[in-house]
Amino acid sequence: MRTTAEERVTDAGTAPGEGWSAGAQPLTGRLNRLAGRVRRFDRRHPLTWDIHVTAFFLVAALIDASGGWRSTALTPDAPTWLVVVMSLGFCVPLLWRRSHPVTAMLVMLPFALVNTWSGAHLQAYFLPTVALYNIALRLPLRTLTASVAVGLAPFALALARYTADSWNYYIVPGANILMIGALLGLAVRSRQEYTASLVERARRLEVERDQQAQLAAAAERARIAREMHDIIGHNLSVITGLADGGSYAAKKNPQRASEALEAIGTTSRQALAELRRLLDVLRETPTAELAPQPALADLDHLIDGVRAAGLPVHLTVAGPAYTLLAGQQLTVYRVVQEALTNTLKHARREDGKPPETDMNLSYAADGVTVTITDSGATASRDRGEPATGRGIPGMRERAALYDGTLEAGPLPHPAHGWRVRLHLPSIQKDTADQ
Repeated sequence: MRTTAEERVTDAGTAPGEGWSAGAQPLTGRLNRLAGRVRRFDRRHPLTWDIHVTAFFLVAALIDASGGWRSTALTPDAPTWLVVVMSLGFCVPLLWRRSHPVTAMLVMLPFALVNTWSGAHLQAYFLPTVALYNIALRLPLRTLTASVAVGLAPFALALARYTADSWNYYIVPGANILMIGALLGLAVRSRQEYTASLVERARRLEVERDQQAQLAAAAERARIAREMHDIIGHNLSVITGLADGGSYAAKKNPQRASEALEAIGTTSRQALAELRRLLDVLRETPTAELAPQPALADLDHLIDGVRAAGLPVHLTVAGPAYTLLAGQQLTVYRVVQEALTNTLKHARREDGKPPETDMNLSYAADGVTVTITDSGATASRDRGEPATGRGIPGMRERAALYDGTLEAGPLPHPAHGWRVRLHLPSIQKDTADQ
């Protein structure tokens, strides 16, 4: 079962091998686990815990009221009934020390004043410290300041009633205990706030981790969809062109039809191999032999396949060639593939013949530019794709990965045709490796 960040932070000191307790001594580890169990029991059964704590102090106070209090009293002749009432007054308010700590403190105050004035000096006189601790733990600091003043009132009364020796011996230690209780509450509170901040930070990190995983999955799905569109769209277009040409040639030139069928088989096998490589990376344990992604060296093979499908393509390379990054080469290849596929699917001349297609690959100091222009009639086709399409939007996404630009659209009137122009800024492989 998956645990939350809060549970992991809260129980960090209670599980063997977790958090800082992993390196602790055996006795310290056992004490940490015991404290963790007590805290969990307290969270689940707060009333039961409060009753047990109150009963413990009440029994201790009543045992002290049987006569033990006289050993430390300033006036040992205080009546027993008064001692019992004061013991109850100190102990019973502990029941609501957490829910209403200020009320518990105020209820104890009259009994503390009577205890000081009577000189009984009960052992239970330090119990207001418990209420003050809870005030420091749960309430604003200004409330704590006022509560400290209230808690010191009985000691101010003792200053007026008793001698300096009695003050130094009895009163100062009690006041110190009261202040220690307040400081301890502040220390525990700061620790809890720090732990809460860790819990919130862990929660935010979990949310960010899940969001990053979702974004990575979405990006991977988009990449796979883009690759599958390019692979399937291009190869099916080539196969369709070959099938149409073979069907037309079968009646007049059986040899040409046979060549078309062979080309269809070759193109189909190539498409299946690319799809297997693409889908195999999605498996946890890849089984197929992985191959490099298409690069600029594969453009000739791509163009030959398009030519075989009946589309005349003229390739021109300008400028001194240099090596691009693998990702840039894949971008150029896929854009060329998509542009030629669109020409195969959509472009038609008015005389019914395949349009002439010119492809220019230009290397320059500012980057690489690829321009594919065909002479197909723009009125007979619509290469614009919807927002959810993978063609032109996919080409733009690929170009944007390397801060490139892509322009796609019909040639200016009165010319007929379509132009795709890709420009990638100069990021050469050797420069990138440095």
